[in-house]
Amino acid sequence: MPMIEIPVGGRQVEAYLALPDTGTPAPGVLLFIDAFGLRPRIEDMADRIASGLSREYVVLAPNLFHREGRVADLAPTEDLRAPGARERAFAAMGSRITDLTTERSLADTADYLAALRARPEVADGPVGVVGYCMGARLATRAAGAHPDDVAAVGGFHGGGLATEDEDSPHRWVAASTAAYSYGHADEDPSMDPEAVARLGEALAATGRPYVNGVYAGARHGYTMADTSVYDEAACERHFAALDTLFATALHH
Repeated sequence: MPMIEIPVGGRQVEAYLALPDTGTPAPGVLLFIDAFGLRPRIEDMADRIASGLSREYVVLAPNLFHREGRVADLAPTEDLRAPGARERAFAAMGSRITDLTTERSLADTADYLAALRARPEVADGPVGVVGYCMGARLATRAAGAHPDDVAAVGGFHGGGLATEDEDSPHRWVAASTAAYSYGHADEDPSMDPEAVARLGEALAATGRPYVNGVYAGARHGYTMADTSVYDEAACERHFAALDTLFATALHH
């Protein structure tokens, strides 16, 4: 499926839509991308979730950085698998991540969910969200902000999920009604053991199903096959975790 455009905050925003092979209505999944933007690797992952798990889904992956530019303008300019390229790309981002404030991302998320639900391919019922790196924060907050819509949250190699900040993502867990599955990168400075434990406490307090795992030996960004930190075993483990989460929470 080619890129589509969806209405967000009064403008048209690019998004990738992955549809199931069978063409029958399926639960919707909103995918929050990582900081490197909406690119072929994200499209491949959306396709895998849509048609490559044990059940099918309609997956929408918006350009989260639409205020900064269009997808083509924000794409990495070099191969992120090359030595030093990933680090250079991070350095060149400037304020892309910090400019996407909690207030802005929550406003956008409401529009993303509305666009997903408006798709005729999406079945009635709750939806799932999944986020990678910074996207895991957005996915976590989405469930707290939309408890009537979001029944499943996946977060993988996410950073800053449980901080001392008032709007820390883990503080949104209590307001949600979702099941959760997190796969943290081992020795990730943006999600240290203390933060993993803090997130676990918030998840346990809900009494709902959750996974709060650490993937041994995997680095921050381990699902991204177009970067130097890709870990195939950890990536496959994450797809299996998503399969279990979504099959349990979105299919009844």
